[in-house]
Amino acid sequence: MKTTFATLAFTVMLLTGTTAMAADTPTPGAAEKNPAAQVQLMTNVPGSALPISQFYNEDVYDAKDAKIGDIKDILVEKNGQVAAVILSVGGFLGIGEKDVAVPFNAIHLTEKDGKRYLVIDTTKEALQSAPGYTYDRTKGVWVPASKA
Repeated sequence: MKTTFATLAFTVMLLTGTTAMAADTPTPGAAEKNPAAQVQLMTNVPGSALPISQFYNEDVYDAKDAKIGDIKDILVEKNGQVAAVILSVGGFLGIGEKDVAVPFNAIHLTEKDGKRYLVIDTTKEALQSAPGYTYDRTKGVWVPASKA
């Protein structure tokens, strides 16, 4: 699963709810004359922006501070919205784990004793009973486990 720099940068902006303002609609052919006409570039990074590394491959905890899984992937819609997170639950050292999808907005960043960590308001049991997904490497998409 390859992540391009552009997707990564855009995802970081989406994580904080901050997006780049689109430039005025360019006239046809303007992009060929001036490639920067398509997007207004940012001169500052929002101070509240969090790196994607605060989410990707990070452990996720329940409301009682018990680890219930870790983030395996972040799914971005074609329109740029972060739609879902693939959360790996159960298992030990990758054996017996199950990948489930949860809405991105179900996971939030919490700070406690100077440490940041991710929390979801559900239980490990609820996640383990959720439908599973597997990554189809040939198509580059997540599919229901029953179709794999």
